[in-house]
Amino acid sequence: MRSSRSTWRATLIGVCALAAAAVANAQTTETFDAVLERYVAEGLRSNLALRGENLEVERTAAALSEARARFYPELSVQARYTRAGGGREIDLPIGDALNPVYSTLNQMLAAQGQPVPFPQIENETIKFLREREQDTRITLRQPLYAPTISAAVRAQTALLDASNYRRMAIARTLRRDISLAYVNWLKARNSVDIVASSEDLLRENLRVNESLLSNGKITEDQVLRAKAELLDVEQQKRDASNLASQARSYFNFLLNRDLLTDIDVATPPNEASQPSAALETLWSDALRRRPEVNQVEQLAKAGEAQVTLARKQRWPTLSLGIDAGTQGEDYRFGDGYNFGTASLLFTWKVFDGGGDAARLSQAKFAQRQVVLRQEEVAQQIRLEVQQSLDRLQTSRDSLNTALARSDAARAGFHIASRKRDEGVINQVEFIDARNTLTRAELNYNLTRFDVLARRAELEYATSAGDLPLDPGS
Repeated sequence: MRSSRSTWRATLIGVCALAAAAVANAQTTETFDAVLERYVAEGLRSNLALRGENLEVERTAAALSEARARFYPELSVQARYTRAGGGREIDLPIGDALNPVYSTLNQMLAAQGQPVPFPQIENETIKFLREREQDTRITLRQPLYAPTISAAVRAQTALLDASNYRRMAIARTLRRDISLAYVNWLKARNSVDIVASSEDLLRENLRVNESLLSNGKITEDQVLRAKAELLDVEQQKRDASNLASQARSYFNFLLNRDLLTDIDVATPPNEASQPSAALETLWSDALRRRPEVNQVEQLAKAGEAQVTLARKQRWPTLSLGIDAGTQGEDYRFGDGYNFGTASLLFTWKVFDGGGDAARLSQAKFAQRQVVLRQEEVAQQIRLEVQQSLDRLQTSRDSLNTALARSDAARAGFHIASRKRDEGVINQVEFIDARNTLTRAELNYNLTRFDVLARRAELEYATSAGDLPLDPGS
């Protein structure tokens, strides 16, 4: 009996030593917030979804450059070479009309002994299509008055700003997801340690019960019950290890790195006594900080510009056109080939079957949708803030209770262990004390990390603690 008691004490001393070493190692590592910020920064650099959103911002910026380019002149080179056959012809009987006159004049001049100057002329045939022809020109077009261009630029500028704010919103969502994934991994990892510790206790319990059975202190059924409990905890350990592995894989997936990469361990801070701001203050901060609000505002500006654009489609336009080049059957330059024109082009679309009116109606309906979306986003943000604050306060209130429950269960298990060593407690009572301790420690572990998860959700809802992101970058 003394051997069993001394072995049990040695086990407790070893566990305490390991716990002290773990605490010492944790004190020398980075703080929880420092490790988390480092991983968030890595995720913002490497996450595939965010990188795809960056490309979307670049695409929108290119579309804005395209809209602005319409203010500038357009210069192009056009060349045409044509070979034709057939087509309409005009016969001009010039010979039939002039040859009798020329013959009479020639006879009169010949009678007077003078030279004959007038030849015989053939009839002419003029073709409307040349057999071959080239037209090579340089064309310049410059808008002088085009009201739709400025409206399109304003709309595209607002869409670019909205795209930037959307990128910021996705970055904030990624920050929250990384924070929750890291907390869940720590929670799963600590759960594995708790179950492993319970396994060690049950393994020692089986050894003690086997010793008691050999000394005739207990019956075999208590040893079998100890084996069954040990096997059950081993299964729990495998399940907990699987959850920890899945949590690690998901965390590494968010950071776009190998799924089996090791994760740095950090000691979670004590969040039980951290004060929270008033709900109205958090609402105000969230509506001022959240990029979703700015995104919808920019979409509203874009919708207003689209309405203006649809209205101005009916307005007239004026542009300058300059053409210069060479024409003819051959590629030549000089008199008879070179040409140049300058034109003022005035366009006013009077009737298009109601197409402009339909486009205007579409733009107005889209603008109304954005207005409704603004109200919906504001209400959604208020709801997120309120729910996140309530969950955080509930978790913090439960943390002290969970800690006290864990301490009480540990003390009770210590007493039950001493009674078991003395042989004055049955197996059911000892295992019940062990189960109570494991549940209490798992509950404390769950509550402790649940506070951190709720804190991350409140930071997301209020847009607090974000990494600086320039919407114009």
